[in-house]
Amino acid sequence: MERWELGGDLSIARVGYGAMRLVGWPQGNRPSREAALGILRRAVELGVNHIDTSNYYSRDGVAANELIREALYPYPEDLAIVTKLGALVEGSDLELPPADLTGLTPDNLRRGVEANLRSLGVDRLDVVNLRMGELERSTTPLPVALETLAVLREEGLIRHLGVSNVTVAEFDQARAVTPIVCVQNHYNLARREDDPLVDASAEAGIAYVPFFPVGGFQPLTGERLRTVADRHGATVPQVALAWLLARSPNILLIPGTGSLGHLEENVAAGALSLTAEDIAELG
Repeated sequence: MERWELGGDLSIARVGYGAMRLVGWPQGNRPSREAALGILRRAVELGVNHIDTSNYYSRDGVAANELIREALYPYPEDLAIVTKLGALVEGSDLELPPADLTGLTPDNLRRGVEANLRSLGVDRLDVVNLRMGELERSTTPLPVALETLAVLREEGLIRHLGVSNVTVAEFDQARAVTPIVCVQNHYNLARREDDPLVDASAEAGIAYVPFFPVGGFQPLTGERLRTVADRHGATVPQVALAWLLARSPNILLIPGTGSLGHLEENVAAGALSLTAEDIAELG
């Protein structure tokens, strides 16, 4: 599997795994505990060494971080576990009124880091993404919040920092405050508004990690995906993931699933090589 050097010291396979679906967060179906543990272990067997999670991925007493710890601890030496902090600190914060979702304060950011350390059973987090927008109701601006995380990095609690759900302007702001190693935004074949940020991060040597990498396809896009998939004997999601890998060498994938079969299909997409004709047809 192709790899990306994240932060200069983490060699990351370009197809990773997102743990959110293991708990059905924030709502939805989830696999059994035994199935979830099996999916995590199988992912590592398949060469996945990048798992995306958060301490607030917790629902009905099932927490993604605790599943990761139970399945994989002691962790493989090359495994990078990436977490995020934002308006939410704990899964129970979903029950709070929006005005109380103020996770970007210095106290809450420290609490969030410590909660992730504790639930994952580690002394240092490989990467923490500062997530902006959407549920965030804090008046704390990005530079101030990022400075707080930079202090925690200096204390040895965090190895690298990233940003999530940011604009190009916020990306520039973040880089002016402290080194960042990745951007995690909504992007896929059907949602291309972030093209400028994909290119800007590639030029800066910073990884771009799209969330929701598959989905939202309009009928015409779906038809084209099926045509290309049939040509390769692949599935539509596999082609959508392969398109992202072909889009830019700095793109790292974290597709989430609660199905062992889908996990194996997603990882196999890393070996699917699209032709220039395929890419032109997909648009």
